[in-house]
Amino acid sequence: MNAHEIKKLFPILDQNVNGSPLVYLDSAATSQKPLQVIEEINTYYREYNSNVHRGVHTLGTKATDRYEGAREKTRKFINASSIEEVIFLRGTTTALNLVAASYGRPNLKEGDEIVISYMEHHSNVIPWQQVARQTGATLKYLPLQEDGTISIEDVKNTITGNTKIVSIMYVSNVLGVINPIKEIAKIAHENGAVMVVDGAQAAPHLKVDVQDLDCDFFAFSGHKMCGPTGIGALYGKKHLLENMEPIEFGGEMIDIVDLYESTWKELPWKFEGGTPIIAGAIGLGAAIDFLESIGLDQIEAHEHKLAAYALDAMSNIEGIKIFGPQSAEQRAGVITFNLDDVHPHDVATVLDADGIAVRAGHHCAQPLMRWLNVSATARASFYLYNTDEDIDKLVQGLVKTKEYFSNVF
Repeated sequence: MNAHEIKKLFPILDQNVNGSPLVYLDSAATSQKPLQVIEEINTYYREYNSNVHRGVHTLGTKATDRYEGAREKTRKFINASSIEEVIFLRGTTTALNLVAASYGRPNLKEGDEIVISYMEHHSNVIPWQQVARQTGATLKYLPLQEDGTISIEDVKNTITGNTKIVSIMYVSNVLGVINPIKEIAKIAHENGAVMVVDGAQAAPHLKVDVQDLDCDFFAFSGHKMCGPTGIGALYGKKHLLENMEPIEFGGEMIDIVDLYESTWKELPWKFEGGTPIIAGAIGLGAAIDFLESIGLDQIEAHEHKLAAYALDAMSNIEGIKIFGPQSAEQRAGVITFNLDDVHPHDVATVLDADGIAVRAGHHCAQPLMRWLNVSATARASFYLYNTDEDIDKLVQGLVKTKEYFSNVF
């Protein structure tokens, strides 16, 4: 199935915006949803809406089967060894906060080190800042090469015997860089550290195998991979999760509640307090089915091809600066750029007038913006439903934007 055929499966893409056909280039922020995901969620609410794990009636049993079935699909999708290692949460942010609070805070002390990089999303910066402040641990930043990539030599020089946690994004939401997570995890483990991976931009675009990566935790969100908002998952190695305490308490996650003490359910439910995100999990399961019907290898190859086409076409625009590696093989389908003397928000506004949706701002990566020596950038991000024609329209829009502001000023 080619990108033009895939595009027809997404109802939202068949519309005009501001009088022009929609060109959606903001999938790094959130992806669009295919009809089968939308229909699966609608079916849950129309036909078997019920709480899970609690009732013995028919609707409750069906809802539980679909909810736990989605967990098994998620397990297979990332190749976790057991459903006990797959926790459903609101998304990557919640998952990283859980690891920081439930694993990081109890296990760190003064003199210990947490290593992250300058390219991290705020969700993988702020939780570790808080843990460092609360425990006295030191937060260290892995340096970047001139093109925004990470060198293994720098990894070896930064991670030490005092490092207890290394937390790195698999794919940068700004630079599009695909980081060498497997190699970083090996170095982390050789120094006795735990490897945490922000997989928000990886799970939708690459074949993920957490056992092959040998990461200790892996967090990702459903809404970036054709699923609904408000659902995501945390993978954690079983022996680590078993020794972690929940940080949210109430129904669902308990075993026995007495007047003065309580005990928790077994994994993974001890981390899923309250009524879970039932429709979201079912929708995520449908999204996984959809992505696997296309093939993650095909999706990755398509994005590399689009990135190469876009890099070539955009580099011919006078006055454009493209951030990150210039080779499409080193990046996912994300291209972040600025036009000389035109603010990124103005770029996005002019493009939007022609129905072209891109992102502008700091992309929840202010430390990286400072490293790049800019306050903001524009970003075009591609997915399985984008085509060469979308890139052509983007390039035409950027040329038009540059000409417009040249005439204005």
